[in-house]
Amino acid sequence: MTASTTTGRTLGSPIYGTLDKIPGGLMVIPLILGAIVGTLAPGVLEIGSFTTALFATPMPMMALVIFATGMQITPRTIGPVAGTTGTILLAKSLIPGLLVVALGSLVGIQGVLGISILAMLATFDNSNGGVWIAFTGKYGTRTDRGAYVASALNDGPFFTMLFIGAAGLGSIPLEAFAAAVIPLLLGIVVGNIDHRWTEVMRPVPNIVIPFFAFGLGTGIDLSAVLTGGVTGILLGLVVTPFTGGLTYFAYRFLLRRGRRSGIGFVAGTTAGNSLATPAIVAAADPRFEPYVGVATVQIATAVLISAITAPLVAAWVLRRNGALDDPEADELPTEAESATVTT
Repeated sequence: MTASTTTGRTLGSPIYGTLDKIPGGLMVIPLILGAIVGTLAPGVLEIGSFTTALFATPMPMMALVIFATGMQITPRTIGPVAGTTGTILLAKSLIPGLLVVALGSLVGIQGVLGISILAMLATFDNSNGGVWIAFTGKYGTRTDRGAYVASALNDGPFFTMLFIGAAGLGSIPLEAFAAAVIPLLLGIVVGNIDHRWTEVMRPVPNIVIPFFAFGLGTGIDLSAVLTGGVTGILLGLVVTPFTGGLTYFAYRFLLRRGRRSGIGFVAGTTAGNSLATPAIVAAADPRFEPYVGVATVQIATAVLISAITAPLVAAWVLRRNGALDDPEADELPTEAESATVTT
């Protein structure tokens, strides 16, 4: 990738060009760098002012991407967003959860290979919304980005508690869910009122992804891989092919996304918030108390590993199918539709 100069010569792109050649590199590499800094020198980014705001607080930039995504959603595309969200929840949360519960009915809550049913559920039935937004911001369509709502729904202990039979002990925090979707809804309103703003905001995801990916990385402790041991690493390596694979098949056969179905693999992650799930579940059902400590470090390892493997696998599948170019091609409005909107 090159950039022209005023003299007609071209300059190489040693940073962007290198990252762009790596599948998911614009997100994965900054995330890994952030994890290294966050593990080895966590205080460096806490000096305050603009340094902390830019490198250690990813939430505002993630919110901006969500707002910009909402601006790309019209009444014509709301249906596909809702359908994609439901499909992701089915493939990423409901089916894995039911399969883990079925395994638990055979082997007991202690699980297998030192991985408890509690650890499996808390790892498999939720997804990392930050990774989803970052990846779909570059390689997905506005429908894919809008489906981040699935992460807002499956984040936390609700599905895990539901699956282990603790009915009534968990609930979806409606206030937290509302806070997660308000930027999207505001973006939809503004984008449909002023189409010019929609065009202005279209490049936002590609601009901010490397920055908030680095910020997400600073919250990942690389030492979790060591403390999680072999079982934690095994659990982390299974997340993407298992739950991401299910979502891939859902994208391919239910959503009929064809060569772009590889996007589904990026759902194969574990949310950072799931670290609190074992303790919450044990407080509701003391039978799980003996598994909390080990499950927590195993989940921490899965959070780290899946945040790296999911975008790499998804990008590899997309590239293999020739789907890394022009992800919005299937959703861009026609000239007639654009004229209708602007008038």
